[in-house]
Amino acid sequence: MNIMDDMLRAAIPPSRSTYNNLINACGSSGNWKEALNVCKKMTDNGVGPDLVTHNIMLTAFKSGTQYSKALSYFELIKGTHIRPDTTTHNIIIHCLVKLKQYDKAVDIFNSMKEKKSECHPDVVTFTSMIHLYSVCGHIENCEAAFNMMLAEGLKPNIVSYNALLGAYAARGMENEALQVFNEIKQNGFRPDVVSYTSLLNAYGRSRKPQKAREIFKMIKRNNLKPNIVSYNALIDAYGSNGLLEDAIEILREMEQDKIHPNVVSICTLLAACGRCGQKVKIDTVLSAAEMRGIKLNTVAYNSAIGSYINVGEYDKAIDLYNSMRKKKIKSDSVTYTVLISGCCKMSKFGEALSFMEEMMHLKLPMSKEVYSSIICAYSKQGQIIEAESTFNLMKSLGCSPDVVTYTAMLDAYNAAEKWEKLYALFEEMEENDVKLDTIACAALMRAFNKGGQPGRVLSLAQSMREKDIPLSDTIFFEMVSACGLLHDWKTAVDMIKYMEPSLPVISSGCLNLFLNSLGKSGKIEIMLKLFFKMLASGAEVNFNTYSILLKNLLSSGNWRKYLEVLQWMEDAGIHPSNEMYRDISFSQKNCGVENAAVIKERLESLKRNAGDQSSASQPCESHVCS
Repeated sequence: MNIMDDMLRAAIPPSRSTYNNLINACGSSGNWKEALNVCKKMTDNGVGPDLVTHNIMLTAFKSGTQYSKALSYFELIKGTHIRPDTTTHNIIIHCLVKLKQYDKAVDIFNSMKEKKSECHPDVVTFTSMIHLYSVCGHIENCEAAFNMMLAEGLKPNIVSYNALLGAYAARGMENEALQVFNEIKQNGFRPDVVSYTSLLNAYGRSRKPQKAREIFKMIKRNNLKPNIVSYNALIDAYGSNGLLEDAIEILREMEQDKIHPNVVSICTLLAACGRCGQKVKIDTVLSAAEMRGIKLNTVAYNSAIGSYINVGEYDKAIDLYNSMRKKKIKSDSVTYTVLISGCCKMSKFGEALSFMEEMMHLKLPMSKEVYSSIICAYSKQGQIIEAESTFNLMKSLGCSPDVVTYTAMLDAYNAAEKWEKLYALFEEMEENDVKLDTIACAALMRAFNKGGQPGRVLSLAQSMREKDIPLSDTIFFEMVSACGLLHDWKTAVDMIKYMEPSLPVISSGCLNLFLNSLGKSGKIEIMLKLFFKMLASGAEVNFNTYSILLKNLLSSGNWRKYLEVLQWMEDAGIHPSNEMYRDISFSQKNCGVENAAVIKERLESLKRNAGDQSSASQPCESHVCS
């Protein structure tokens, strides 16, 4: 700027190159406003800008994170006789990615690939596209963009390799990340700190924190200095795998290496605290941030609020939210999503609705998770009309409900016993090709049974098996109930083979219901067969289980097996009740003299054994009665 003033005082007219150099100087120093002023003076002084000027100006906006201004400036360029080149488009693609306008960025990329295009993609273009697809989670497209670059005869640089390596790392694909890392060396490049940090991240996300630590050590061994991102990645590697103490130790290690933790370090630790269920540690991390003068931003507050909610500390989460407002830290959609979903998980439905009202007042966009939570809140409070209204509003705003949202609405209709509306909603799900999951199927089955359509439960169960949708405890419970309502014992018997692999994790309530259904239908042998499978699998067998067996054996007149089951109870350390003994005693009258004598003898033997086992620790029955 001083030299420019000297030129003007010496009456030396600045050329276009002079102005371009000055604009570049302003932009490179982060002063995009001054760069824009110089650009305007250039035009006012009759020296028109050229493509180089425009690209320098776009770069200034990009460096100053003024992405929207860059797009507006680009529209002005298109209105002139100057045609943008590949560099221009590369800058615009970068800005569009930063603004999350991914579709527009892809459109520009596709237009550059056309044969008639004057601006063909270069290495920078393909690298930007790899980054774009990585951000969107489209790993196949990352690979395709990289391979397309090679097919075009372009040689990837270290930034290109790092972009692909980072894409694999973000998804914990450590084998693929390692392969790219090795390719970097094979192709004559020296991996930089970004390469090592990405590989470290890959191992952290694939639940291999010790491997991540090895890569961290390699950074130093190769005469590179770990940066703040490297340390944060290592904190995440330990924290996301439940090794909270190790993660906190990395924070101290950073400071010993004279690298000051930043708000990302704190966010990473807070998220780890929430996952590990460490209430005290959340307070410690927040105190550590305060001591180090690290001011929490919106993301950090969201992490802390979410962590408190994950460990059931609702009051502390609300205190943090109030502190956030007091310090005028802007709440965003994530803040309210965390609060609303957390309130619903803790059955604080009134509070969830209050936060929704605040969210709507601030005109913040609501995610599907929020809509699902609000529908659930209205449902639990019996406000079915409000739940319907929220569901319809969501659709009218172009936010397509997913299976979670539909399930919330199914539960709402279930609670209100609005069967016809529920069936219509199920048909809508099928029309919209919404893929059912186990929870949605359980909600539907519950409704079918309660609504008097048990046949549809078994049809849906068959469909679940065909689509490989996992069968849960609730699913089995509803299937057993449906078989009982239909008296379809053939299907009930067939169910045993589907249940067998899951017997150890199926609730005793579901299994007892199944045993009772089989017994009531007269399928005594099958009932006992299922019972033996339960024993063999280690499934829970309790007093109620034996009670069901005995009741059905008594009804069928099978007194011999009844006595055996009483003995099994004793052997399992579960003492039969007096009523169980009394029931078999009454049956002696109908068994004939010979059988009655056998029953009496066996019964007395059982009672003696029971008395011997309990006398050391329990008072005798006569003492209790007296």
